[in-house]
Amino acid sequence: MKPRACVLLLATAALSGCTVGPDYRPAAPQALGVPTNWSVPAANAQAQDLTRWWRSFDDPLLAELVEQAVVANTDVVQAIARLRQARESLIQSRASLLPNVSGSTGYQRNENLRGGGRSFTLPDGTVVDTGGGGSNSFTVGLSASYQVGLFGEVRRTVEATQATYEGAGFSYAATLLTVESELARNYMLARAYQAQLANARASLSLQDDNLEIAGFRVQAGLVSSLDAEQARGQRAKTAATIPSIEQQYNAAVSRLGVLTGQAPGAVKARLAAVKPIPTGPVMIGTGIPADILRRRPDVRAAERNLAAATARIGVAQAALYPALAISGNINTAATSIGSLGDAITGSLFAGLTQAIFNGGRLRSQVRNAQALADQSYAAYQGTVLLALEDVENAIVALNTARERERQFAIQLDAARNSAILARSQYRSGLTDFTTLSQQEAAFLNAQNGLVQARSDAATAQVALFAALGGGWDDTTTPEAPPRLATTPDNR
Repeated sequence: MKPRACVLLLATAALSGCTVGPDYRPAAPQALGVPTNWSVPAANAQAQDLTRWWRSFDDPLLAELVEQAVVANTDVVQAIARLRQARESLIQSRASLLPNVSGSTGYQRNENLRGGGRSFTLPDGTVVDTGGGGSNSFTVGLSASYQVGLFGEVRRTVEATQATYEGAGFSYAATLLTVESELARNYMLARAYQAQLANARASLSLQDDNLEIAGFRVQAGLVSSLDAEQARGQRAKTAATIPSIEQQYNAAVSRLGVLTGQAPGAVKARLAAVKPIPTGPVMIGTGIPADILRRRPDVRAAERNLAAATARIGVAQAALYPALAISGNINTAATSIGSLGDAITGSLFAGLTQAIFNGGRLRSQVRNAQALADQSYAAYQGTVLLALEDVENAIVALNTARERERQFAIQLDAARNSAILARSQYRSGLTDFTTLSQQEAAFLNAQNGLVQARSDAATAQVALFAALGGGWDDTTTPEAPPRLATTPDNR
């Protein structure tokens, strides 16, 4: 290699090692406002594996539906497609680190269509006319170009797209968590509505008996027709609640179908059998607040967005400095294929470009990138604080729901005894129908109150699992899966 070429390559390598712009460093938990401990009493300070938290409810159908939604939910499929797009953008960005090489080849045939002939005189004096002959031309060429990126604009661009790809992976995981928790919540609601329907129908059966008893007592002249009318009105009031509960149950079950990527009625038959509201684990390991920075995918996605925004500051700053582009080509041409290598020409060009005047546009772009980075930092901090809020709210909601469940259990026992006693006394004529109606209404309210408390406890557990970042493998960065063969191609 010639000395001048060596000097050029060494200088290029030295300059290309200069990268402008800030180097990204993750913020410390304290800088983000993360406290050392929770402000509410947590069940367990030690974090636990929550990757498949729905299995802790010991409900095979719930687990089956969640795992079906993880694969087939349309929001999840869209998130996967966005992740694949981000991966291809990264591949395209990394290609800028390498030179672009292209080749060309050509063939040309020339013929004289009219004229162009020549005359030759032979030694004996004879003149011979010849027509115009054709000619062939073959060319082969190879060209290459390379954007050196003296001040790191190419490397910063790759750094930004790498962070964007990782952020898309965490956004995909956040979508998973949303779908998982929404499905589990609707499953709990569906089971709660089943229990409320059972309570209403059982109460309706009792009120049918009350109406019959009141009718007998009116016919016997023991009471006025007021008792019968009160019994009829109470029965109608209870019967009117059933359609409303049925509508809510249908909405929850329909939502389960859509969340699993199916038609609304697809899972109705599978939930037809009445089952109790699933009960989760007694204790859920919450860990310390700083664990949220690792376990919550939305937090990690916001952090990656900040890293990408920081890298783009360097891209904008590099535009203020000279840009070096190198290009070269090798060509050969001949009249026959066999002689293509007889004559080869080549050229090498290196050019520097420097912005001289642009009305402040480039410096404005730097300030714009810095403002976007500040915005991304604030969004990151806000996501962290919201995550902490979600956890503490879920902890309090779970604790209060469990306390309400204990109190409603006591109320239910007392209301059941009071209703039985009032019913016995009414049959014996020792009390009026109003007392019986009040006690049986209190019994139904206590039943529904206990169901609601159990439902609230189950949904609070689901919310706590989601708030803690359960539902994905937080030890990895999600990668884009290959395109499914079943995906329709509408091109």
